[in-house]
Amino acid sequence: MVMKRALIRTASFTVALAFALSGCATRDLSPPPPDPDPMNREDYVIGVQDLLRITVWRNEELSALVPVRSDGKISVPLLDDVQAEGLTPMELKEVLTREMAEFVTAPDVTVIVNEMRSKAITVMGAVGRSTRIPLTHQVRVLEAIAAVGGFAPFANKGDIRIVRRGPNGTESEYRFDYDAYIKGRAPGTNIVLQDGDTIIVRE
Repeated sequence: MVMKRALIRTASFTVALAFALSGCATRDLSPPPPDPDPMNREDYVIGVQDLLRITVWRNEELSALVPVRSDGKISVPLLDDVQAEGLTPMELKEVLTREMAEFVTAPDVTVIVNEMRSKAITVMGAVGRSTRIPLTHQVRVLEAIAAVGGFAPFANKGDIRIVRRGPNGTESEYRFDYDAYIKGRAPGTNIVLQDGDTIIVRE
């Protein structure tokens, strides 16, 4: 009887674990989102780990190549710590110009995102390697999977999921059927990925 109860508990745990691992299958699927409008793209927002080039014309000693620290700030000559995370390059330029005006006459400041390190997606599961990919340019599902070494031998190519978290914390899930897409039966499903997206390829 003891052995029987142990076997039942083991079976129950196995079922629960399998259910948890396949949890993305229980979420309602959303229709593929449209491609972003190239004429209506939002301005880039600076994030932690981005590398910024700050240039002050005719003031080389004030110019610097600075990373955005984990606290969202950058260290700038004369000004010490300045908040950068959450601002666009133009907004940061305005902040630096205003604060440097106390020390420099009519400062001409330029802010360039030298390296975009803060935006990324994650690819996990039955792929060459599960990893985080920086979003330095527009990336689609197939390109992201290719970047991590392609599919593993037993990957379920017909039920790939893309999980996207919205600004209010809700999650949307999209399905990508590789075989159907390659055969032209699933247009529009090789979607453009966004910062924070997770691609899950199961066996």
